[in-house]
Amino acid sequence: MRKNIHIKRLYGYLLKTYIPLFLMTFAICLFLVLMQFLWKYVEDMIGKGLGLGVIGEMFWYAALQLVPMALPLAILLASLMMFGNLGENLELLAIKSAGISLTKAMIPLIVLIGAISIGMFFFMNNAMPKIQPKFYSLLISIRQKSPELDVPEGVFYKEIQGYNLYVDKKNRETGMLYDVSIYDVSSGFQNMAVIICDSAEMRTSEDKLSLIFTMHNGQQFQNFTEGTENINLSSEFIPYARESFITKTMTIPYDDNFNRMEESVLEENESSSYVAKNITQLRTSIDSLEQFIDSVNISDRKIMKQYTYLSFRNSYPQDKRDSIIQKASTSVKPDMDSIFSSKDIQTQNSILQNAYSKAENNGVDYLFRSMSKTTTQRNINRQWIEWHRKFTIPFACLVFFFIGAPLGSIVRKGGLGTPIVISVILFIIYYILDNVGYKMARDGVWDHWIGMWFSSAVLLPLGIFLTYKAMTDSVIMSTDTYVSFFKKLFFIRERRNYTIKEVVIEKPNYVEIKKSTDELTQKVSGHLQKYGKFKYKTYWTDSGYDESLISIKNDMEDILNQLSNSRRPVVIEKAKEYPVLIKYVRPFSAGTTLTKIFMYVFPLGIVMKLISLPFEKRINRDLDAILKLNEELIVILNDQQSRIAG
Repeated sequence: MRKNIHIKRLYGYLLKTYIPLFLMTFAICLFLVLMQFLWKYVEDMIGKGLGLGVIGEMFWYAALQLVPMALPLAILLASLMMFGNLGENLELLAIKSAGISLTKAMIPLIVLIGAISIGMFFFMNNAMPKIQPKFYSLLISIRQKSPELDVPEGVFYKEIQGYNLYVDKKNRETGMLYDVSIYDVSSGFQNMAVIICDSAEMRTSEDKLSLIFTMHNGQQFQNFTEGTENINLSSEFIPYARESFITKTMTIPYDDNFNRMEESVLEENESSSYVAKNITQLRTSIDSLEQFIDSVNISDRKIMKQYTYLSFRNSYPQDKRDSIIQKASTSVKPDMDSIFSSKDIQTQNSILQNAYSKAENNGVDYLFRSMSKTTTQRNINRQWIEWHRKFTIPFACLVFFFIGAPLGSIVRKGGLGTPIVISVILFIIYYILDNVGYKMARDGVWDHWIGMWFSSAVLLPLGIFLTYKAMTDSVIMSTDTYVSFFKKLFFIRERRNYTIKEVVIEKPNYVEIKKSTDELTQKVSGHLQKYGKFKYKTYWTDSGYDESLISIKNDMEDILNQLSNSRRPVVIEKAKEYPVLIKYVRPFSAGTTLTKIFMYVFPLGIVMKLISLPFEKRINRDLDAILKLNEELIVILNDQQSRIAG
């Protein structure tokens, strides 16, 4: 009962620690992806005179639309930070010392992340079909909004469609424009009008559908080509009209209103309607589109059969078509080349032109038909992508938790530094894989389910591996592990390091050490005599090799441990010269079923035996060195005994 109370307290503590971290990291990640959205679309929003309400609404829908991207990253970062802090503060060590495994400690967080993933699924299925049409319709409306008028000085202003405006100077306080030139090409270049004036005022109409120019002291020049269609425009003289004015008012169409696009436009459009559908609606739409493609394919095959490959039948009488074909199939087939060459040149040209024209017409016809099917298939791919995305995002939340939590317990670094670096690297990998899968599925290169589950399929084994390593207290993040691995890989020998101890509790008994050394020499000699030449069958079937080698290694380490207590420098130096025996590398234990498979399956057994040859030679060299060092050690020990006796 007391243990259950402690576990419940632990669960409560973990939840109280994780939830604030998760909320904080979610806010940070959402802010970061929102800033990415702002940098991407900032050019579409600035300089258009949008109100704060429109901008705020845009950011609100953008934030909701970016939740699927921010949530997995927030779970990953929060898990790394929490378990990193627990490991750094030795709280994980205390939990394991109390007999509670890492998996059992993670149970409340697994339940929490599972609930978040389920909630994410309902958000993707029920909320996103309503959010996305609002977001995209508002974004398109902002893009189509005309820019706010701000005519610069000394350059041509081309934002007014059909007009180019040049202003030499302007008074920003009064809004008066000076030395103004207006080029009106709204009626075509041949009917272009040029207006030059000393000053002008510009304002918008009350309905914001037009610009009103009031110009002072100027002239207007306009090409006069109406009713002169037959005139040679390449001649030196082109008629034009000239007008001088003191004050002139001109109205230019210019819609400065913010015209919001209706959401129904996106929902009714076949190419974009998938953003407004849940999984049931998407499945229904996909089935109908696939039936449409099947019907088009059947129709195309009938048309190809009737009008292309067997088009000659169309000229036969209805009751004689099949009989003529049957008769033609039983008779001797004529040589078409000889028939064609027997015709005159004019007839041959006519035949070739008719064939070419028919082939070209058929090609164009089927090209248009294939374009329609390609567009429909692309629409099906997009709808499948949206259908799978409603499942892949919640699943990614679970995967990132099982990556972040064990990795944090292995790294044991809390705070924001190391977790953020690891999270960003992992999320970039996920983002790249997800985009690759998305584009492959969209273009039909991969099946839709392969493309959309590609990133999860790659990261899931990583999560399983890290969880297993964290449960077994792995040291995969320790540099010593990798140093030891590369030393073994490149046959870099480890060196023994013994020093003369200041305090020796148990002095070495040289008589016993000498006796143990003689026994070690006998074991090594017997091993070399039996396994010096390791035959192929013995390699796979004899387990005595490993047992003998382990016994030699244990005996040698016992002798060296006793010698390390010596105060004689010559003894310590000789102990340092003993090699560090490696464990013999063999893929499986001798005599097992797997070793028998390797033994009898060619060339697997031969390849593994060849790979093991460098290790065998190193072990034999080390054993020869041990025999030589044993002889030298016995001489030193005899000398030490004689000194003690003297």
